Amino acid sequence: MRKLSLLLSLLLMIFTLPTKAQDPILDSSIRQSLNSFIRQVPGAREFLNKTEGYLVIPALYKAGFFVGGQYGKGGLFVKMPDGSFRLTEYYELYSASLGIQFGAQKRSLLVAFLTKEALEKFRRKESWKVGVDGSVTFIDVGRNVDLSTIEFDKSIVAFAFNNQGLMAGISLDGSVFKPIR
Repeated sequence: MRKLSLLLSLLLMIFTLPTKAQDPILDSSIRQSLNSFIRQVPGAREFLNKTEGYLVIPALYKAGFFVGGQYGKGGLFVKMPDGSFRLTEYYELYSASLGIQFGAQKRSLLVAFLTKEALEKFRRKESWKVGVDGSVTFIDVGRNVDLSTIEFDKSIVAFAFNNQGLMAGISLDGSVFKPIR
């Protein structure tokens, strides 16, 4: 058990190394993931154009062996007055969990803010927790989703895509988003 704790501590340290506010490698990964989402999901471009903003996390890592955690960094695109979107700030996501869980997984995540109020509430918080500061509808894109045919009842929708690895259970409940300054 001690070796497992050391391994998880080491992984957490590696994944939480500081990121500069403007990181060209992260920017490139964010844009590649966004393009991948648009290519993979029918109706994605039209859906995103209707949002007030969206956060793209190109690599969200999740691992667990009874004790688990996930971590990723990404960028927030905000709708400008002319209707275009601009990458305005960076965020990190992290969470920890206990229970029966085994495996490791890497995936991309896109969190869409459908209302200006939801986006502004997210941006104002120093630490925004799913399930406490806001509810999120979660969709696994691997199920042939066509966004032009779906009506969402929540103002924040998250999409998992580009899944690699094997780990049962995809959830954002309890995950924390923090701005990278």
